[in-house]
Amino acid sequence: MRKTNRTRLVRRLVQLGFATFILVAAVRHSLGSEHLPSTDAFCPFGAVETLWQLASTGTFVSKTHPSNLLVGIGLLLGALLAGPSFCGWICPFGALNDLLTWIRKRLRLPEVRVPGRLDRVLTLGRYVTLVGILYATIATATLWFADYDPYRTIFSLSWLFEFDWLAHWPAYVIALSVIAGGLLIPRFWCRYLCPQSAILSLLQRISPLKVRRNAATCVDCKRCDRACPTRLNVSTTAAVKGNCIGCLECVDACPVQDTLTVNLGRPKAEVKEGM
Repeated sequence: MRKTNRTRLVRRLVQLGFATFILVAAVRHSLGSEHLPSTDAFCPFGAVETLWQLASTGTFVSKTHPSNLLVGIGLLLGALLAGPSFCGWICPFGALNDLLTWIRKRLRLPEVRVPGRLDRVLTLGRYVTLVGILYATIATATLWFADYDPYRTIFSLSWLFEFDWLAHWPAYVIALSVIAGGLLIPRFWCRYLCPQSAILSLLQRISPLKVRRNAATCVDCKRCDRACPTRLNVSTTAAVKGNCIGCLECVDACPVQDTLTVNLGRPKAEVKEGM
């Protein structure tokens, strides 16, 4: 329990730190000068959206900046080396989703359990969102998704400083729908709609760093499955892939030491047996 609490505390502090950084940037941009960086400048997905225009014309899509490219490269390298840790430790939207789950549990609201087959189909929505956004961005040469992006709507704090229902009601409706979904389904946006999650889910498949399970010492208690916020079947896999967000909740929930480990090769317990 001490190990579990320590890991969770560190992750929460890291999430809080990055979320605070983004919110402070939004406040400074809204109250200070338009020349100060907004939340758009720190979004790694902006690098993906502007990549085609940058490669074809040498210019950035409006509302994107070289900082997006730098953050995007950092995310790419991080995903290749450390898998999906960005989603579980750094992304402010991921932190918001975890907060919504905490609120649901405190209010004792029922969790909506999506059937396994339907859940797998719905996860494809991330790739539909990704392809749609890239197509619209290339076709219009503008940051098309910015007007509807729930991350931007919420964390730019425009709803606080420049609320205008008539002009921005589609963005507000989408943001409120995503919040409602996250309140009922853990990591709703991340699992089913996030275009950045779609990219990271592909990159983590080639990342050498994964949560790995030693089948020889696994007692099949399913605690890891119940702890996983993205409802992965950790107890039946050798290496966790797909929707993993690197939160380590499954590792902390496992009652058998070194059965679930984060490493580059075989599980620690399996290595010991082979020695």
